[in-house]
Amino acid sequence: MFIRLACKRHLDDLEAQNSEAFPYVFNPLMHNQAGEEYRPAERVCKFIELLPHVKGKWARERRKISLEDWQVFILASSFGWINRETALRRFRTIYIEVPRKNAKTTIAAGAGLYLEILDDEIGAEVVSAATSADQAKISWGIAKQMVDKSPGMQSRFGVQARAHSIDQVDTGSTFQYLSSDHQTLDGLNIHGGILDEVHAMKTRAVWDVIETATGAREQPLLFAITTAGTNRAGICYELRDYTTKILKGTTIDSTFFGVIYTIDKDDDWTDPATWRKANPNYGVSVFPDDLQRLADKARAMPTAQNNYKTKRLNIWVNADSAWLNMLAYDSCKDEAFPDLDGSDCYIGLDLASRIDIAAKVRLHPLEVDGKTHYFAKGKYYLPKKTVEESRNDSYEGWAEAGLLTVTPGDTIDYDFIETDILEDMERFNLIELPFDPYQATQLSTRMIAEGVPMVSVRPNVLNFSEPMKELESLILRGRFHHDGDPILAWMMSNVVAHLDKKDNIYPNKELPQNKIDGVICLIMALGRAINAEILGPSVYEERGIIQLN
Repeated sequence: MFIRLACKRHLDDLEAQNSEAFPYVFNPLMHNQAGEEYRPAERVCKFIELLPHVKGKWARERRKISLEDWQVFILASSFGWINRETALRRFRTIYIEVPRKNAKTTIAAGAGLYLEILDDEIGAEVVSAATSADQAKISWGIAKQMVDKSPGMQSRFGVQARAHSIDQVDTGSTFQYLSSDHQTLDGLNIHGGILDEVHAMKTRAVWDVIETATGAREQPLLFAITTAGTNRAGICYELRDYTTKILKGTTIDSTFFGVIYTIDKDDDWTDPATWRKANPNYGVSVFPDDLQRLADKARAMPTAQNNYKTKRLNIWVNADSAWLNMLAYDSCKDEAFPDLDGSDCYIGLDLASRIDIAAKVRLHPLEVDGKTHYFAKGKYYLPKKTVEESRNDSYEGWAEAGLLTVTPGDTIDYDFIETDILEDMERFNLIELPFDPYQATQLSTRMIAEGVPMVSVRPNVLNFSEPMKELESLILRGRFHHDGDPILAWMMSNVVAHLDKKDNIYPNKELPQNKIDGVICLIMALGRAINAEILGPSVYEERGIIQLN
C-alpha cells in the first residue's frame, strides 16, 4: 500500500509540475560549477552504477552496481526534484524502510559518496551516524571499499580513502563515520547524513544533532535507512508515522520523501505470495528458498517469528512474544523417563523471595544414538502460608500430589532445599550448580562448605540468550526430555521472550503471578552444560565459587 501511495505522489507531482504554480520540476537540465550540462536524477544513478560491488558473488566477479527499478525510483526522486526558482534540491529528508538483504546499505554508501564528490558542494561534510561506532561504520566502510576498488574514481575525482575518513582534497570535502559518543558530534556542519538502522536508536539524540547540524547548508540531505523494529516510542517509529501521514495526504511536507516496503495489514505473513511485496530485491539479493527456510523456522519457533517479521517482512512488532511452541514441548514428555542415578547432573537453583516459589531443576546430559539429549526433573518449594493464601488454586493440588514441597510457616525453610541438594550430590555426579545470587548468599556459603560446586549466574542477556535459544532448538529437535511435570509445563507456558536490537532473547513474564522460576533454573543449567561441552571438565577441586556477571 505505502509503495503505491509513494508512486502516486510522484505521478501526481509530475502532473503538477506542468503548472507554474507548482514550485518543483523533475530532472531538469542543469549546469555544474564547470558549466557542464547534466540532469540530476540521471547523474546520481549513473554515478552509483560506476561503483563496484564489495561483497559476495558479484564482488568476486568484479561487477559494477546495476540499479533495480525500485532503487532508481528512490534515488531519482531524492535527487531529481528541483525547486524551479532556487535551483536547489526539493527533498531534505529521505526515509527508507526496507527488510534485510535488499541492498539498502549499499545504496546508502553510494548516496553518501555522491553527496561528497559530485553534489557541487565545496567543503561538503558527509557523515554516517549511529548510536555506536560499529553501526555507523558499516555503510561508511562499504563506501571506503568502493573507493579502494575504484582507482579511476580516485584519480578522476581526487578522492582518498583513509583510515577514518574519505577525503576529496581539492574541494575540502569529507565523508566520515560518527557515533553518539564522538567528541565532536556537536561541532558539525553537515551537507549529507546517512543514518543506518534507525530503529536501533533508543532516543532521538543522534537524529536531533545531525538534523540541526545541517542549518548552514543550502541543500542538505539526510538518509534514514532502516528495517522495522520494536520500539514504537523511538525516533524511527516517529519518522515512519510521519511518512505514512504524508503518503496518505493527511500531512503536507514537500521536503520529506519516504518509502515503506512491507506486507499489508491483512496479508498472511506465511504466504510466499506476499513476500515479494515486502522485498523489492526479491530474486536478486533476496532469495525465495531462503525466505521459505526462515518462514518455516518462524512457524515452529515463536521466538523466531518476531525476528522474521521485523527483519524479513518489515512488520513492526512488540519486543516480547510467546516463547515456546507448547505442543512441541508437550511432545517431549518421556513416558519411559530413565533412572538417572549416577549420571552427570547440572542443577539450576532459583530461590527468588522467601515467600514466593523457589525452584531446583536437575538437568542430565545423556548420549542417545550418538547425540546428546537432556533430561530435566524439577522440584519446587513454597511456604505453607503462601499456599493457603494464594489465588493459584493449583498450588494445593500440586502439594497433595507430592509435586510441590510445602515448608512450615510464613517463609520457605531453606533447610529443605539444602537437604535435597546434598541428597542429589549423593545420587548423581553433580558437575555444577548454577544459581541466581539474589537471596542466595548464605545458602551458597553453606553449600560451598559442604563441597557443592556452586556457580553464581547473574540473570542477564549475556548469560541467558544462547542457552535459551538452544533449549528451544533442543525441544524442536526432540532432544529434550521431561517427565510430564505440570509445574514446569505451566512455567514454560508463562515465558515471553524479550528480543533486543541484537536479536538476543531474555525470559520475561507478563504478570507477576505467571511464575517462570523453573525455566530460569533450566536455562542456567543448560548454559553451564553447554559451557562444559565447549571448555571441557570442571576444575572445582582447585578453586571455589565461580561468578558469572
